[in-house]
Amino acid sequence: MAININTVYKTVLLILNKEERGYVTPDEFNKIATQVQLEIFEQYGEDLNQQLRVPQTDTDYADRVAAIDEHLSIFKTSGPATYVAAASPTPAHFTLPTTDVFNNTVELYRLGVVNYKEEVELQRLQRMDFYNIQKSPLTKSTETFPTYLLENERLFVKPNTITSNINCDFLRKPLDPRWGYSIGLVGQYVYDPTVYGPLLLNTGSGTLTSSITGVNPTDKNPTTTTGVTQSGTTGSGVGLTVSITTTGAAGAATVTDVSITSAGTGYASTDTVTFSGASFGGGVGGNLEITLQDFNFNSNSTYGSTQIELDVSEQTSFILKTLFYFGVVVKDPQIIQVAASQIQQEENNSKS
Repeated sequence: MAININTVYKTVLLILNKEERGYVTPDEFNKIATQVQLEIFEQYGEDLNQQLRVPQTDTDYADRVAAIDEHLSIFKTSGPATYVAAASPTPAHFTLPTTDVFNNTVELYRLGVVNYKEEVELQRLQRMDFYNIQKSPLTKSTETFPTYLLENERLFVKPNTITSNINCDFLRKPLDPRWGYSIGLVGQYVYDPTVYGPLLLNTGSGTLTSSITGVNPTDKNPTTTTGVTQSGTTGSGVGLTVSITTTGAAGAATVTDVSITSAGTGYASTDTVTFSGASFGGGVGGNLEITLQDFNFNSNSTYGSTQIELDVSEQTSFILKTLFYFGVVVKDPQIIQVAASQIQQEENNSKS
């Protein structure tokens, strides 16, 4: 289970406030959180190496090697390497995976096992051995016993007859944490729990209001209509649902707010989305046209959040390391737990 980034951010703010250390903006927090996550992630390898050197217990939940491996398992994945034919002066090679087995875009962090047809493991060699073993019929690489050389983020595979079906197991880099937000009515930061996606439309109040490019107010009535779906689009997007507010005199009201309630998929900047006039403002009058712009999407805004991908057991350590970057040293970890409980209680009270 991932660590809830909203809980961490609010806990950090609470402790900084009690220590009178000032305020941390979401952008500052996101940068520090990214660094802290990488530090903890990188330490897993060192911890695993140390634990393998000492006697272990195989008791359930007390095996330290298994516990570290469980933390690493979040980032374990696999993906296909892509063959690139020889083009002088570069010999034929495979590029490292950029997508995993589920076709998610990932960044490779550390290479593991390389296999051929998911059956035969390739042996990794250094440059001198990689070329020298090819000189003897007894040691040269075959499709039964293939080898590879890793250089400059490329896989050079022997024998040359292998041009496909190379798959890599690897650790992917954790996604950068992101506490997404919108700006509230009094200038406050309002947490956006929507899962971040670069091509995802911003969900929330007034997210499309400034992108209105055409509306006929004739015969519109002052009202708020929810669950309005598009009647057409110049692009290929589907599933966009909005809430439309019209204000003014009955029969001559104008659209003053368009808020996305469901972002849909497949939309792009410059797409024009049309909402039928029969679906809002009393079901009369002209259509509403929205022309999407770059700032309507997560990648060009502050909307959308990415949770901290580390195991939830790392929450206290994560908060302590984050506070350290802001100049606060907490000697008693129980303070973190008390602060986190207080945040959770406040959230529960706000919902009741």
